[in-house]
Amino acid sequence: MKSLRKLFVVIILFTAFNTIQAQKFAHIDSEQLLMAMPETKAMEDELKKVQQTYADEYNGQMAALQAKLKKYDAEAPTQTDIKNQERQQEVQGIQQKIEKYGQTAQQEIQKKQFDLLKPIVEKAQQAVKDVATEKGIQYVMDSSPGKGLIVFEGEDLLAAVKTKLGLQ
Repeated sequence: MKSLRKLFVVIILFTAFNTIQAQKFAHIDSEQLLMAMPETKAMEDELKKVQQTYADEYNGQMAALQAKLKKYDAEAPTQTDIKNQERQQEVQGIQQKIEKYGQTAQQEIQKKQFDLLKPIVEKAQQAVKDVATEKGIQYVMDSSPGKGLIVFEGEDLLAAVKTKLGLQ
C-alpha cells in the first residue's frame, strides 16, 4: 500500500514537472514599450499644456495677492485697526482659496494623466497579449526596473510588440 502511494506521488511530481517545462515564458520592459509609443509623447505634450494652464492661473492669483499685500502694507499706517484686521482676514481668505486651487489643480492633472494613460496602457497590453498568443507564450513577465523580476532569460517580446504596433 505504501509503495503504491509512493508511486502515485512520483507520477504526480513527474507530470507536474513536465507540465512546468512545457510552458513558455517571456519578458518585456513595459516602461520602454510605453515610452516608444507615439501616444505617450502626445499624452506628455497635452499634460504639459494642462499643467501650464493651471500654473499660469495660479501665478496670476499669486501676483494679484502680492499686489494687494503690497498695497495694504503701504496703507496700513493710515487705516484703523479694525480696517487692518478686516484686510488681514481678507488676505487669509485669498491665501486659502489659492491653496485650495493648487490642490484642486494637482488632482485634476493626476486625473487627466490617468484618463490619457489608460487607453495607451490597454493598447500596449493587448499588443503584448497578441504577440504572446502568436508565439505560443503562456507567461510574460515585466522586466522594467523595480518590477520585481530578477532573472529574465526568456524571450524578450519588446521588438515583436513594437513591430505589432508599427513602432521603430
